[in-house]
Parts: sequence; structure tokens; C-alpha cells
Amino acid sequence: MSSVVLVAFAVVIIGYLFSQFYKTLKELVRLNRICNKEFKKLNGPPALPLIGSAHLFEWDNQKFTYQIEGWGRSYGVAPDSCGAIKLWIGPVPLAILLSPEALRPLLESTENITKPEQYNKITEWIGSGLLTSTNEKWRSRRKILTPTFHFTVLQKYQEVFARQGMLMVSLIARASATPEGIDIFPYIKRCALDIICETAMGTTVNAQICSNNAYVDAVQRISEIIWNHERLPWLWLKPIFYLSGLGFEFDRKVKLTNDFTRKVIADKKKEIEDHGDPETFGVDPDTGAPKKMAFLDMLLKMQTQNTLSDEDIREEVDTFMFEGHDTTASGMVFTLWWLGQYPEYQAKVHEELDEIFGDDYLRPPSNDDVKRMVYLEKCIKEALRLFPSVPFIARRLSQDMFIPHATQGSVRLPAGMTVVGVPLAAGRDARYFERPEDFFPEHFDAERVAKREPYAYVPFSAGPRNCIGQKFAILEEKTVLSCIFRWFQVESVEKWPKGRPVPELILRPAGKVVVKMRRRQKL
Repeated sequence: MSSVVLVAFAVVIIGYLFSQFYKTLKELVRLNRICNKEFKKLNGPPALPLIGSAHLFEWDNQKFTYQIEGWGRSYGVAPDSCGAIKLWIGPVPLAILLSPEALRPLLESTENITKPEQYNKITEWIGSGLLTSTNEKWRSRRKILTPTFHFTVLQKYQEVFARQGMLMVSLIARASATPEGIDIFPYIKRCALDIICETAMGTTVNAQICSNNAYVDAVQRISEIIWNHERLPWLWLKPIFYLSGLGFEFDRKVKLTNDFTRKVIADKKKEIEDHGDPETFGVDPDTGAPKKMAFLDMLLKMQTQNTLSDEDIREEVDTFMFEGHDTTASGMVFTLWWLGQYPEYQAKVHEELDEIFGDDYLRPPSNDDVKRMVYLEKCIKEALRLFPSVPFIARRLSQDMFIPHATQGSVRLPAGMTVVGVPLAAGRDARYFERPEDFFPEHFDAERVAKREPYAYVPFSAGPRNCIGQKFAILEEKTVLSCIFRWFQVESVEKWPKGRPVPELILRPAGKVVVKMRRRQKL
């Protein structure tokens, strides 16, 4: 009996693999047809049928970054190049856009806004919210959500940024006495999670105090799994994905994060019901004063005015949770790491903060204080130029797109093709940054910015699909980092070019970010 079951199982697996191979073959034929001779003008690494260039990929994630960088320099800046290269991942051809000129037609387009199939795994996790949706659904969601990121709304979050940032400083102070230094990244990630939970959901998880947070660990592991799924074509076959164990682990982690969000939404809806009349929601029932509303509060308040279901709201909250804590944590830790290597720039940050706060080192940063942190903002932007939190911007073309070519006028990329923009490459273009490989905050002096090609710096993307939360991110990062640099002088133990980050969904440190913290103030 067992042998019959085994044979039946084998037949099912073989049949499934054959059907997947047939689908792959059809996709290969289709994509080869749209890859016209103009696309073949692009340079790129050698590719084989079906597997493309995947057989060349380094398994180690950090080595893979060197490999991609090498291909970009070898094929993307040749005299007959146009700031773009071609890369086959399995049967899927990608046009990788490296220069600001190549990025411009993609990011400016109001039609080429569709996310490609490579985002399907992300959709299985956070749903089809603002990050992954397209066309009319995306336009509708963007219109609905834009008011929730108005500057007057963001100002109300300032108290949360400051309170959580100062809590983080007190925790760092207890741990920073060791002469070997501390790994600062976990502190910053937990702080960012507490901020996003309070601002996005109106709930407190106390991640900074209870440091073993399952949500943080789940998000990081999901990101790792999705990244490996995208770059290794054999994992696209579900049996292999699940037999490797990654599929089951992915499902468990996704359920954990989704259940967390759904519970918060259910609790919040009950809270609204308990307050009675929806017209008074957002007003303290005891004092009559306006309540500080979280992102979720505003979505639920709008639910009666729009067609948002509970699951629609879950998608947007999960999107904001993921993009709002992982990206800002990455931006903050890399800013701190770079400043820890350049004491002359860090001294300017200290001078600016001392001028704003004077001897009143216990005062939480206000909105007016943050506006005066001009030099700190330059440092944050320079860190994002070198290490943008989102390393890739991908689209599936809805219509043909033309990118300029130095010698042949232009290259046509056909509708149906997947194109990938690389902000990190554009941000190191020596034509627009005088010290492209160095940390040099003066790149963001007003006169330099005014003269620069605007698509040379796109860490938040640009055009119609730019990041809706970029002002939120900058305000949070300025506030939290100001708390650190008011009290500490920071020295990075491992300096560039060591400490090279690795790309996943978010660019993150490959390992620990160990820094030595010397107190400037008594706490």
C-alpha cells in the first residue's frame, strides 16, 4: 500500500514539475519575442537558456553585492552603454537602470507604474496595499491615504518620535560602558518598531523594554526568504520552495505578522464602538480635546466614507508597518555608522545640536527644534545616497519605454518587460557628486543640489510612485538621531569598506554595527 502511495506522490510531483516547466517554456518564448534587437544592444553577463545568469550568482549574499557591482561597472559604463545593463534571472530578462538619465523615463511615467511578478511574494505577505497595488486600485488608495501624511498630521507624531528616542538613549547609556562597544542596530530597530506601532496602530508593544520581539524577528526573516526566492530561480518551483523548508517558514512568519495586525485592528474597532457616536471619534470623551490619532485611527474613521474593508485596512497598516520601521532603522543606523567614521562631520552635528538645545539636555526635541537641524539632515541624506534603504525600484512596463543612448539615440524597452532601477548606482555617479564614494554631507549644500540632475538622488523613488512616507521618515530619523548625538560621541569600530551592507527587500547591515559610545552629557 505504501509503495502505491509513494508512486502516486511521485507522479503528482513529476506532473506538477512538467506543468511548471511548460509554463516556464511559454514564458521564455514570450519574453524572447519581446526582447527585440534593441534590447540586445544592452551589455550584460553571459546567460544560458532557462537559467539565465543564475548559475553565476554567488550564494553568499555579501559576495553577491560585489558581483552585481562588478557587472554594473563592467557592462553599465562602457563607451557603448547607456547607463543600463541586461540580466537574465532564469527565463526572465531584466533591464537594470543605473544612471539618472536611464531612471528618468521610468520614474516620470504616469503609465509604467505596475509592479512586476517579482513582487508576488511580498503581496502574499502584506497584500495589495499602496506598495504592491497598481492602476486604479493604486490611484484610489494613494488619493485616500495622502491626507494621512499631511505635514500637520506628521507634526502630531513628533512627541512619539522624541519620547521613544529618549528612551532608547537611556537604554544605550546602560549598555555602552563596555570598552569593546555595542551593537547599535538592535536598539535602533526596536526604537523604530515602537514608533511605528504607536503612530501606525495606536498601540504599544514596548519592543525597547522587552527586547525579544517576535514581530521584528519575523519581518527580518521574511525579508531574507523573499530575497533568496527572487534571485534563485529554482525556488520559484513550489515543491522545491517547500521541500527546502523555506516555504513553510515563510507561511508561519507571514501568519504571525498578519495575525498581529488583525488583532490590533479588531481591538481598535471595539474601542471605537465603546466610544459611541463615530462623529466624536478622535475627541477625548472626558476633556473634549482632540486626541492624537494613529494611522489606523484615521483609516477606520475614513472607513464609513470609503469602500475600505477590514482587510484593505490590514494591507495598508502592514505596508506602513514594514516600510515604516525597517527602512527608517536602516537609514538611521547607516547615518550613525558613517558619522562614527568622520569625527569632523560629527563635530558639526554636535555643534548644531548644542546651539539648538544649549545646556537643557533633557528637553525633548520639538518640531521647531527639528526644523533647525539642517546639518544633521544633510548627513542623513548623504547616508541615504550611499546606502539607500530601498536598494531596487522595479516595474513591469505597461507601454514601451525609451532610454537615451550616447551613440545610438535611444534604446526601446518593450511593454511587458521588467525594469529595475538602482538608486545606489545613480547616487554614486561621478558626474553629479564630486566625491561619489566618500561620505561627504556637503553634497547636500543648497547650491550643489540646485545644480544637480534631480534623478541622481532618488532614495525615496520619484515621480507619481514616490514614497508617500518620506517626510515621516526624515522627521523620525532627525529626531531619534538628535537624541543620540546630543548625549554621545560615536566611534565606529568597523570602518568602510568593511561593514558592507547586503540587499534584501531593505538594504541592511551584513552583521553587527559595533560602535563605541562616549557620553557628552550626564544622564
